[in-house]
Amino acid sequence: MKRKNQPPVIKRREFLKASAGFAAGTLFMGLEASELFGGTHTRRPDTSIETITLNNGITIPVLGFGTLYLNGEVGEKCVAEAISLGYRLIDTATIYGNEEAVGAGIRKSGIDRKELFVTSKLWVDDSGYENAKKAFQTSLDKLGLDYLDLYLIHRPRGDIRGSWKAMESLYNKGKIRAIGVSNFETSHLKDLMSYAKIKPVVNQIESHAFFQQDRANETLRQYGLQMEAWSPLAQGRNGHFTNGTLAAIGKKYNKTNAQVSLRWHYQRGIVTIPRTSQKAHMSENLNIFDFELDETDMKTIASLDLDITQFPEWE
Repeated sequence: MKRKNQPPVIKRREFLKASAGFAAGTLFMGLEASELFGGTHTRRPDTSIETITLNNGITIPVLGFGTLYLNGEVGEKCVAEAISLGYRLIDTATIYGNEEAVGAGIRKSGIDRKELFVTSKLWVDDSGYENAKKAFQTSLDKLGLDYLDLYLIHRPRGDIRGSWKAMESLYNKGKIRAIGVSNFETSHLKDLMSYAKIKPVVNQIESHAFFQQDRANETLRQYGLQMEAWSPLAQGRNGHFTNGTLAAIGKKYNKTNAQVSLRWHYQRGIVTIPRTSQKAHMSENLNIFDFELDETDMKTIASLDLDITQFPEWE
């Protein structure tokens, strides 16, 4: 995969305040997306988010809440707020260092645990049969939960075979409802499938307008795996929130670049887990189910694909 120098990250809120096209930008934190574009007020999204059935029969929400960089009291507050707005899929990982904050946010929300779909991930340093079992229990203890809905091998490194065997054991004991992988390429999946007794349900990979991963998605479909996109908004890289193509499409529907991108993922059958610390953005990201991109829109967004990772430092 090619690497390239990254442009500065443009934060969504900063762009909305600066852009001449958003006359009400300074009032953004108290407005719905349609109001920003001069449209009528859009009701708060319904708390019931569509789900997709995974290959083991359980369901996962099509839109979730990512927690990378959301640590401590901020993380706790954000998770509780996201749940209050209707998010039910909450994604974290050992390497994020925020499982305790995520767990505290879940408890603070007061929601019934059974209504949530909680994901965490096994880090490379914890690979191997015994290490993976210990790492899983540590994650569970930090989260303050009795089970996880989904547990992923975070990266295809280390003793993958031993880690998978441990995850299969935990799955069979009912400690995990589904197991999967993250950042696996086709070669890694083929190798895993050659010895896995329990099939992975998900591959969580980078996917956004500038790195669309169509070939990877097709391969996952052939294997019967669900694609889940991390950083579906590219964290604002490559001018995502100022992109003129996305903005032009958004203008047709009174939607923001972020909403257009999330809707595009949704219509491609991809689960997304956008992350934000701003409650207004959490609400904005949920508000994607009242419009539909047409075929021309989908083809136009497809033309933005650079087929290059926007996060070379994470490879």
